[in-house]
Amino acid sequence: MDSNKRPETMARITTPELASAFIDEQVAAIRAQVGDKKVLLALSGGVDSSVVAALLIKAIGKQLVCVHVNHGLMRKGESEQVIEVFKNQLDANLIYIDATDRFLDLLAGVEAPEKKRKIIGGEFIKVFDEEASKLEGISFLAQGTIYPDILESDGVKAHHNVGGLPEDMQFELVEPIKLLYKDEVRVVGKALGLPAEMVDRQPFPGPGLGVRCLGAITRDRLNALREADAILREEFDIAGLNQTVWQYFIAVPDMKSVGVKNDKRYEGWPAIIRAVNTTDAMSATIEEIPYALLHKITSRITAEVEGINRVLYDLTPKPVGTIEWE
Repeated sequence: MDSNKRPETMARITTPELASAFIDEQVAAIRAQVGDKKVLLALSGGVDSSVVAALLIKAIGKQLVCVHVNHGLMRKGESEQVIEVFKNQLDANLIYIDATDRFLDLLAGVEAPEKKRKIIGGEFIKVFDEEASKLEGISFLAQGTIYPDILESDGVKAHHNVGGLPEDMQFELVEPIKLLYKDEVRVVGKALGLPAEMVDRQPFPGPGLGVRCLGAITRDRLNALREADAILREEFDIAGLNQTVWQYFIAVPDMKSVGVKNDKRYEGWPAIIRAVNTTDAMSATIEEIPYALLHKITSRITAEVEGINRVLYDLTPKPVGTIEWE
């Protein structure tokens, strides 16, 4: 039987009991596959790689080596959460690489979206490859491949961790969740004890905030974007919209408008709210956010975020607009 094909008899994992049975099955399978060898995992902090990391830690403990690369384009608090959950709570063998300056220096002055993506993806591979080359005794490479990845890309999780992983890595793959759908991965993650804010994290592009800091990325505008996005996510959490909206974020374009602050004119960037619902990402509808919440978000962002003087709401469905701006 094709190991990349989900059996028709495989029940959907919808309950903690089914998730527990799946975990027990995969722990046994991982131990049988890996033995006493070491496994390498690029841990992005997203749902898929986090669940794979937790599964492998449960199965083989310190034999797993996690590498988390902070490219400087993460959302606020994400790298810190990876360190807290995996290193401090789960006692993972975690290597943390802060490559912020390296990435942002390469991206300076680059405006074209595809060029930005290629720089981010290519540099991620280089950083990960450099770290992997320092390690000894690695026999396996773990990946957070899930079933839609197999259906859409012939079994290759090309989008995982920005731009894929180095092609010349001759490791056997460990892919314990490759037959699961995203909703099942979340159920398994909760059964493994991962925090809800990590397991329920919304989709996030591999290049991170690099495709939401529109145009050429500058550090001050990137910081403004990160802070504004954190406020949006906090207010959506409070309002319960994090449970009903598929994806929501802030984009900040490379343009300024005149505003007024402390009775003086000043130039600032607009923060654009995007909130959409979809079932397949091929089309998307706009979430109707209550005006009272929009006013609160606007008030907070313009008061608390340096450099933002307007808040806009993107009402464009897909099609004609794409979900991301770049």
